[in-house]
Amino acid sequence: MRHAESIRRQFSAASAAYAVSAVHRGGPDLDALIAAAGEIRGRRVLDVGAGAGATALAFVERGAEVTALDATPAMLETLATEATRRGLVPPSARIGDAAALPFEDAAFDLVTCRVCAHHFADVRAAIAEMARVLRPGGLLLVEDSISYEDDVQDTWLNAIELLRDPSHVRNHAVSEWLAMLAAAGLDARHLSTFGVRLEFDDWTARMNVAPADRERLLALLVSAPVEVRDALEIGAGGDWTIPLALFCARKSERRGSCSGERADDQPSSRSLRNG
Repeated sequence: MRHAESIRRQFSAASAAYAVSAVHRGGPDLDALIAAAGEIRGRRVLDVGAGAGATALAFVERGAEVTALDATPAMLETLATEATRRGLVPPSARIGDAAALPFEDAAFDLVTCRVCAHHFADVRAAIAEMARVLRPGGLLLVEDSISYEDDVQDTWLNAIELLRDPSHVRNHAVSEWLAMLAAAGLDARHLSTFGVRLEFDDWTARMNVAPADRERLLALLVSAPVEVRDALEIGAGGDWTIPLALFCARKSERRGSCSGERADDQPSSRSLRNG
């Protein structure tokens, strides 16, 4: 309950900022997720951790029957406002916990979860729930910020994330994601990796980071070990690049490949800029 309160507190204050955040509103990573979904029109889609609605509304625009779930009422209110601004019918909205989804088994054709799973207190339980509400043969598309297999890089990245946002739990490495998805009985593939450039001032302002913590964050970034500075592409002013990964996971027996899947099943890399 304490973690859920932390999430609501953090994101109630930040909901308007997330609605206009270049990182969240769109870009090649969202395009890749939509492409991996294949045919969308008429499909029953659940967007878990919908936030200000960038992913949910992209599917609404393409004719899907969308349900948006988030733990923070203010985020869903922002989503509804954004839908109206864009001339769209707002998706069905539900307040809920990703680890205890308020839906029947096999209720959806497609479940999406974009750039929010690092906030889940129990990500394995959330994956199991997302698998449960998928119909047999249904598709789960997860995209999230990830960490590194190297222990030093992993520790440094998660420390930075937690200092900036107390509701952060963990960025997982690709190998961890694939193991967790497989443990839920899903046939999973890592489709792509994206580098998202974060501007220090925008990144800290979006979560209303206190001045003292902002100074600590900048010090952590610029004084990081060389292997961390190289991996995160840390600049002198604290700008840095966070990796995102897109995973495609199908429930039960595999029925064709995930759309957009690379034949060699190796991750591709792309670079984004948060202007």
